[in-house]
Amino acid sequence: MTNVFKALSALLTYPTAELQTAAGAIGEAVARLPDAPARDRLRGLIDEIANGDIYDLQERYVLLFDRTRSLSLHLFEHVHGEGRDRGQAMVDLMNLYEKHGLSIGAAELPDHLPLFLEFLSTRPLAEACDLLEQPAHIIAAIGERLRKRDSTYAAIFDALVSLSVLQPKDADVLALLGEPDSDPDDFAALDEAWEDAPVTFGPEAAGCKDDLIARLRAAKRPAPRAN
Repeated sequence: MTNVFKALSALLTYPTAELQTAAGAIGEAVARLPDAPARDRLRGLIDEIANGDIYDLQERYVLLFDRTRSLSLHLFEHVHGEGRDRGQAMVDLMNLYEKHGLSIGAAELPDHLPLFLEFLSTRPLAEACDLLEQPAHIIAAIGERLRKRDSTYAAIFDALVSLSVLQPKDADVLALLGEPDSDPDDFAALDEAWEDAPVTFGPEAAGCKDDLIARLRAAKRPAPRAN
């Protein structure tokens, strides 16, 4: 069942020919989801990825997750922004990964959702679902924003919420949904949204933009295989 987390992690990575080839195995993994509606919605997304034009799929992904800050796959972005608290949260999450033997590259940010799901796939199911409860309100808010865009990627976030030990509180989700949700084609709003201080991981750590790191992750860490 923990292979479901690995499959969902793969679906959230930048589309490649390799991901299209793995669509069958990913479909077999998500078929184990206990939530039948979530399974059905995921099949639609998997079919799109398997059969779609790779360049169209990549463009869609970039527009959603790289150019739309309210859909950022970096979890702490939604609750800490670029503030100092995010740096400490990063350190804590990195320590959790290292404690359980997961090593990540220097260019990777530990709060990237596909990486977090990859980590959950290495843990016992009960522990994984318990850990998923902590960012469940963030995941639910992203899913709602994707639904408003009629995006089939919303199916991933619905599935993750269904796996959480406890459902997120409505008030927490609504608070996140109250944040700005800019159109990725509004370049002025996009520039303003990213006009923040760089994220840091300590008093003297160098900063970097999340969208650049997302691309570095896609280039250096392949999508996890769903066994």
